[in-house]
Amino acid sequence: MARRSKLTRLALLPAAALALATAACGGDDSGDTAQGGVDLVSDGKLTTCTSLPYPPFQDTNDSGDVAGFDVDMMDVVAKDLGVEQEIIDVDFAQIKNGAALNARKCDVAAAGMTITEERKENLGFSVPYFDETLAVVAKKGSDVAGLDDVESDNLKLGVQADTTSLDYATGEGFNPNVFRHAGLQVQAMSANKVDVVLQDLPTVLDWMKNKQDISENWEVVDKINTGDQYGYAVKKGNTELLNQVDESLNEAFKDGSWAESYEKWIGEAPEKTPSGTESGS
Repeated sequence: MARRSKLTRLALLPAAALALATAACGGDDSGDTAQGGVDLVSDGKLTTCTSLPYPPFQDTNDSGDVAGFDVDMMDVVAKDLGVEQEIIDVDFAQIKNGAALNARKCDVAAAGMTITEERKENLGFSVPYFDETLAVVAKKGSDVAGLDDVESDNLKLGVQADTTSLDYATGEGFNPNVFRHAGLQVQAMSANKVDVVLQDLPTVLDWMKNKQDISENWEVVDKINTGDQYGYAVKKGNTELLNQVDESLNEAFKDGSWAESYEKWIGEAPEKTPSGTESGS
């Protein structure tokens, strides 16, 4: 189902610099073009902001293309709009606070992103498409059974910046080592700079499948079902595009393409399919 998706790397800019870059690059509303009644940043493209690497939702493959579960779902939206998807790699902080979308660097954000009340203040979220489960990962033979052992054994906990994993850890009273993206988190694990890691379960399972050093030396010791869900995001107030995203997702839920992609990237059939609705309800 997934097509190749072009990746454009965007320098990691603070919010103010992103806004200035918008004017310099001609990214204002005058450059927008309508596709199927939806205004897009670039003609013939659905421009997607993501934060790499974050497998299995999005990662660069051996051919240099970006692939993953989120890529598949945004390809569905792009197809329904009659355009191609282009992916831009930005810092996750610029995604969750709405800066990249507000600066019109992209039309939609797809980054395995949890829907939270705080993020809703800056973003328009789609219908939920994935349930969040966090994994506690520890070195094999460490006797760590969960986060409680981090404090009692004075262990180093590693989490990814700007994520709900970080929110959860700090909410539980931890002062973790924070890494800008998941790739740096893996590097710290390989270098034994952390003893325990908290990360989304699908990403951890991808590590275990594709990174030999991690699978040989680390294991999932606990799972935390937060009750939260992932969503795709658009600029707040962009109702037309949000409606299209929801419509495409609802159809993917119904026709089985969401489940097909889930099994492909997560490695097992889903226990249930999202209920959908939202914009069209």
